[in-house]
Amino acid sequence: MKKILPFFSYLFHPLFIPVYAALYYFFINNSYHTHPEKYFALFQIVLITIALPILTYFILKSTGKVNSIMIPDVSQRKIPLFLQCFMIVLLIQKSITIYHFTELYFFFLGGLLSTIVALILLFFKTKASLHMVSSSALTIFVLALSLHNQTQNLIWIAFLVLMNGFVASSRLEMEAHSPKELVIGFLTGLLPQLFLLSFWL
Repeated sequence: MKKILPFFSYLFHPLFIPVYAALYYFFINNSYHTHPEKYFALFQIVLITIALPILTYFILKSTGKVNSIMIPDVSQRKIPLFLQCFMIVLLIQKSITIYHFTELYFFFLGGLLSTIVALILLFFKTKASLHMVSSSALTIFVLALSLHNQTQNLIWIAFLVLMNGFVASSRLEMEAHSPKELVIGFLTGLLPQLFLLSFWL
């Protein structure tokens, strides 16, 4: 099991969570959008939340600003999180707008709030687990969509709850976070999503 657990840290890396949310929203959630709309929006999400951050990571790594893709050092997280805030703002202003993709817009807005909180915590020498931030946010999003559309997605919800446990165990096994940092990360991802539910649920 110890050899398997690190796999979940890579499978549920924060870079991939926005794409997972979009895939669920467009293709499992019975979205009313046309296929060209879905694929174009998905392409933009992949570009802004995966491709650009990876490019930024290699630039930061080449300049010595970060050491690894997990960015374990508190001081090294500030620039990537600041850039992530900028990219999310770009995404929700130009692509995933409140008028066109309402539910997904609020997911990303919640992600922006979580990222800002995680960034602020760094100035107090507190590191939130970004894996837990993103996985807890995704779980609440899927649960909220199930309630919003009155669909029975218990299998997906149960799966994501289980994955939260595996991701937390993975981060502990890899000695990437303390239990306190995992709890802070979980709440940092969870609370903004819960707060925003009243605007669209």
